[in-house]
Amino acid sequence: MKKREKKAAAVVLTAAMAMTMLAGCGGGSSSSSAASETEVQTTASAAETTAAAEGESEASGSVGSDVKVGVPTEEAQKVLKAAAEAGQIGNWGNGNQYELLALLNKYKLPTDYVTMDFTMDAFDSDSITLASAMVYNELGLVMNDYDGGYGYGDSVKTIDMNDEGVGMLEDNIFCTKKFAEENPQTVEAFLYASLKGWEYAAQHPEEAAKIVYEAGSSVSQGHQQYMAGQVAKLVQTDMNGDTVKQVGNMDEKAMQQTLDLAKQYLNLDDASAQDKLKNTTLDDIRDTKYMEEAVASDGKSFKPEKTDVSIQLKWLPQSQFMGYYVAEAKGYYKEVGLNVNIVSGGGDVAETTAVNNGTVDFGVTWVSNLIAANAGGMDLLEVAQIFQRSGLELVYKPENFK
Repeated sequence: MKKREKKAAAVVLTAAMAMTMLAGCGGGSSSSSAASETEVQTTASAAETTAAAEGESEASGSVGSDVKVGVPTEEAQKVLKAAAEAGQIGNWGNGNQYELLALLNKYKLPTDYVTMDFTMDAFDSDSITLASAMVYNELGLVMNDYDGGYGYGDSVKTIDMNDEGVGMLEDNIFCTKKFAEENPQTVEAFLYASLKGWEYAAQHPEEAAKIVYEAGSSVSQGHQQYMAGQVAKLVQTDMNGDTVKQVGNMDEKAMQQTLDLAKQYLNLDDASAQDKLKNTTLDDIRDTKYMEEAVASDGKSFKPEKTDVSIQLKWLPQSQFMGYYVAEAKGYYKEVGLNVNIVSGGGDVAETTAVNNGTVDFGVTWVSNLIAANAGGMDLLEVAQIFQRSGLELVYKPENFK
């Protein structure tokens, strides 16, 4: 175990984000998987784990953005079996557990898991030997030695959900179906500028990280830089490891896999919502025509029906959302005639609810959240898929599985 003098105070962890993932979905969604009796209790508040680190120096000794620590399936099976039988697999629940459940079911293993808190302390102390980690967030904290990091470097290994065939798509851009139908030029203009911002950010992650940091970063500068490098890969690489030809592409196979897994593992409290979920098709949750029009445009002929628009993020300012901050900083939104207000997430009102009730025009959410929201009575529409592969991995220390 590696002890640190500082706890991860400058961290925005996915577990905190998960607390509002499925809020406002009409009937709600809850995990059907019971955590083990050794469940780790949440001890940190979102405010404590998301404290900003203004003026922090550049990270030293940080892991490069092209590091790969995935393991072969045979080793993954061995590690999964040992951790599952010992009751030492960790996940946050609240909508983050679907891929884990699919993976455990794939190998016919027990599906109980220990509920992780907002830090990776349980992994550090070995009370959890196989811990969930977003590749752009918690994994960076485990590997790196910047402020809030645990400094394990490449001594840890991971199991990649994409490699295991159970990956689910995450960050997308969505609005209501009504808004898209009434404001097609606004949607297309917003997508054109946003995708341009994402393309630039993915090609220049260090500059993008700086832009986000200066816009009011919720994490340390070192972690922001690490995050940008990893997010760039999620934007530019698909589930098969191939380079994506068009940023924002809604890949039919990846989206269908996400929908199929959502149907299998989402457990909605309301019976009618559960029935609607079972009958949901891709045509119910996405429309590619707006992005196709945006991509085909020269960017100069848009006539937005609404020029002042807003987008609510899934969490606080960080490189997970760098494309929007870059589009704003570079003037891409202004170029297409839009004034865009970027609204932080993580508050009392989930991004799906905020878009559905008209508080904001666009939102960033995970595909599974949008699926659950629509099953619960909302009428949301995905118009672009930003992350092209799952960002969820399971991290472990090889010495615990000899």
